[in-house]
Amino acid sequence: MRRLRFSPVASRFCGCIALALLLIGSFRVETARAELRIDITRGQVEPIPIAIAPFTGSDVGTSDVGRDIADVVSADLERSGLFRPISRGAFIQQPETIEEAGPRFADWRAINAQALVSGSVERQPDGRLQAKFRLWDVFAEQQMTGLAYFTQPANWRRVAHIIADAIYKRITGEDGYFDSRIVYVSESGPAQRRVKRLAIMDQDGANHQYLTDGSYLVLTPRFSPTLQEITYLSYDQGAPRVHVLNIDTKQREVLGQFPGMTFAPRFAPDGQSVIMSMSRDGNSDIYSMDLRTRALRRLTNHPGIDTSPSYSPDGSQIVFNSDRGGSQQLYVMNANGGDVRRISYGDGRYATPVWSPRGDLIAFTKLLQGRFAIGVMRPDGSGERILSESYHEEGPTWAPNGRVLMFFRQTPSDSRGTSRSGLYSVDVTGSNLREVPTPAGASDPAWSPLSP
Repeated sequence: MRRLRFSPVASRFCGCIALALLLIGSFRVETARAELRIDITRGQVEPIPIAIAPFTGSDVGTSDVGRDIADVVSADLERSGLFRPISRGAFIQQPETIEEAGPRFADWRAINAQALVSGSVERQPDGRLQAKFRLWDVFAEQQMTGLAYFTQPANWRRVAHIIADAIYKRITGEDGYFDSRIVYVSESGPAQRRVKRLAIMDQDGANHQYLTDGSYLVLTPRFSPTLQEITYLSYDQGAPRVHVLNIDTKQREVLGQFPGMTFAPRFAPDGQSVIMSMSRDGNSDIYSMDLRTRALRRLTNHPGIDTSPSYSPDGSQIVFNSDRGGSQQLYVMNANGGDVRRISYGDGRYATPVWSPRGDLIAFTKLLQGRFAIGVMRPDGSGERILSESYHEEGPTWAPNGRVLMFFRQTPSDSRGTSRSGLYSVDVTGSNLREVPTPAGASDPAWSPLSP
């Protein structure tokens, strides 16, 4: 089970710890916040040097877990591109003395650390672990925040992601995205006999598992915004069928059989309906389906090809791509299908639009002069920016905080006719492009909301 469960006692304990830290030295904490703050609205920023000490343990086993938690927190923050963890070989003060007597801030300033993270792990009588962390402002010599979590030992990695999210939010002012997962299509085998399986993993590539066995083709998985469910398109009986899969229980149900569909539906923000493109009577239009009644509602009625719809976060608008104007461009309409207006006017063709969780941007795939690119624009079409470009890349998906995009990239075929596809992430500023590790080839990623 991935779900981290807090008992009522644990929840109250966490709340009391947080409250106490907010009440102590409130004036100087506010000063620390002004000094130790990353303004991520300015575009590319210099990563902040941060020291993340191994969490101490009450015994050998908890000491090992403490080091592992610190490693995951460090990797999460480093991968964001906003933090630069300092090598532990440079540490002057030992982690054990931080927990006993507090930080010797001069020692941390000597190695240029602006922030310090310390913590501990203790085994409880009932077998659970208590993991505590503190975030320190080295120059202001003040604690910025600190929390405690209770969990089963197997859930230590998730606790690490939650701690990284708390640190990220305290310093940047925005929600983190580390306690989330990625579902994607895993690809293996030769091009003529490609095996495509549905796979899921934590956002850092850990806890990887396959959700389908590869005996049939799967395409375009999509996460529910409210539940641990995904939709995906499969050809398990020779025709395109849409499935809804509960990730925790592995229960699967067929949403319907849609012969003219090439992309799986996307959920509405409330999770009660899905939106899709279907071809009926030789015409491709956009429909919504109520998941409770399975009732279909047609939203567009145009001779052009309307496809790839995506809701705005508040559910009031839909972005889609269409060739109704003579070339493949992006359009926005009201959720009921009214007030259709074109928003893209650049060169090339636009596809796979996805609305940001924050509502401020729409990501898209662009094809221009034989090359693919991932870009963003505002919902009115202004401010178009290209974030990444290569031989072939598409399928953008947003991190739950709207700060990072993931997509897949395919390389050209080599002399043996072999090409490779993989997942990449990029900051919304266009910086910090990174490959996301997967055991085999990968395509069609979908980022989950933060785990409940």
